[in-house]
Amino acid sequence: MMTAQFAGVPSGATPACEAGVVALKTRSIAAADAVSQALNAFHWLEHQGCTQFLFKYCSTFDSTPLGNIGPVAEALLDAAGARVAAVCPAFPETGRTLYQGHLFVKDRLLNESGMEKHPLNPMTDPDIRRWLRLQTRGEVGPISQETVRKGAETIRAAFEAEAEAGRRLVVVDAVANEDLLAIGAAIVDHRLVTGGSGIALGLPENFRKTGKSGKSGVGFPGIRGPGVVISGSCSTASRTQLTHHLQRHPGFAVELEALMEGRTALDQAVAFVRNHRDAAPAVYSTADPIDVAAAQNRYGQERVAQAIEHFFGQLAQRLVADGVTRLAIGGGETSGAVVTALGFDHFIVGPEIDPGVPALATFGLRHDIRLALKSGNFGATDFYDKALRILEAS
Repeated sequence: MMTAQFAGVPSGATPACEAGVVALKTRSIAAADAVSQALNAFHWLEHQGCTQFLFKYCSTFDSTPLGNIGPVAEALLDAAGARVAAVCPAFPETGRTLYQGHLFVKDRLLNESGMEKHPLNPMTDPDIRRWLRLQTRGEVGPISQETVRKGAETIRAAFEAEAEAGRRLVVVDAVANEDLLAIGAAIVDHRLVTGGSGIALGLPENFRKTGKSGKSGVGFPGIRGPGVVISGSCSTASRTQLTHHLQRHPGFAVELEALMEGRTALDQAVAFVRNHRDAAPAVYSTADPIDVAAAQNRYGQERVAQAIEHFFGQLAQRLVADGVTRLAIGGGETSGAVVTALGFDHFIVGPEIDPGVPALATFGLRHDIRLALKSGNFGATDFYDKALRILEAS
């Protein structure tokens, strides 16, 4: 589908699109604030003529017992006038599967995958029904893998039974793309869908069948110029990707202690990039979770997070002003900080770099650059080289 991504709820003119993504930086904020922002986005999308709404959260269900996924989902159910909605963070292509309501990351349960050490949202229970129930007013229902494998009509009937029983949020198993396609066909009439980005796999065909969508998106022009990697994520995948990139490219480490004590100057990082601008350098705060936890204990979790985001936001501003045209960014919070600092209000979504991570273009805006924004856990080992190559003009 022709897709545009908006950085927050737009206030001005927007490009034509078939699917509109309103990106909000709400993963780790208070539930009431997340609900308010989500409802603003919902009402704006509804005003544009949207007929189906997808509340997308991380495929590792990043939240806490006081998290906002449940409150936002229930608020959107009410706003949409919906009886029931799927809860499906599964994304098989990235190793996230849901079986008997339990979330796996490849061959490990979620709470054994490294996500239990997440610095902001440690996931210590893989049972998504149980975790979500801590956040919701109402009960949470299940639809098993056995039911999903029987096809769309059986899945549709299962949703109806859960709605009749008063369970409006229903955790649906999925272990393969075929499951997501079947779920997509079953929820063709659902006003609200919730899940990781994988749950969207089965939705476009519903719109194509009714003539509401074409067959493909728009062309994606690359761009020439220097490319830089910025990594703020401390996930296992991010550390592996960064290590791989640094084997062939120079890197500037932002030490947390030095940053908090004012010993890491922005000018140092900018000068480093300038001196290595043709070598795809990386600037990173990615570190072992033990070191991150030590800094958080000393300076406070929120203060450390704000310092890192502020640093990378300012860095991105300086780099783009200095002629950098391609940025590959690792980490959800880091990506949000960069986009906010650069002041972009929308992007055109281009080709997929790795499952769940597209190339983004900002042509027509103040700065004409190309971006790859990825969650810490996403992407192959060679993601950064691949991303900078795809973002470049051929």
